[in-house]
Amino acid sequence: MIARIWRGATRAADADAYLAYMEKTGGNACRATEGNRGVQVLRRVADGRAEFVFISLWDSLDAVRRFAGDDVERAVFYPEDQRYLIEAEPTVSHFEAFP
Repeated sequence: MIARIWRGATRAADADAYLAYMEKTGGNACRATEGNRGVQVLRRVADGRAEFVFISLWDSLDAVRRFAGDDVERAVFYPEDQRYLIEAEPTVSHFEAFP
């Protein structure tokens, strides 16, 4: 199994709205892709900002490609991400995941 991990941050005031937006866009898109095993979002609010870690689990890198395209290292963004994000990693990390 593959864990795909992305990190970003918003202003603390936007934390709830971005969490809902992330679920509606990336969360739903991941879950709807064949080979996805689930999504987990981590959030930490401190010092006026909210940090997010988006973790999606996949059967294989081929499954990741169905979601992310050929460049699996590039993060997937949605139209309103720029409205919320004050920091966004342009790439993701992939790890082997073990139950």
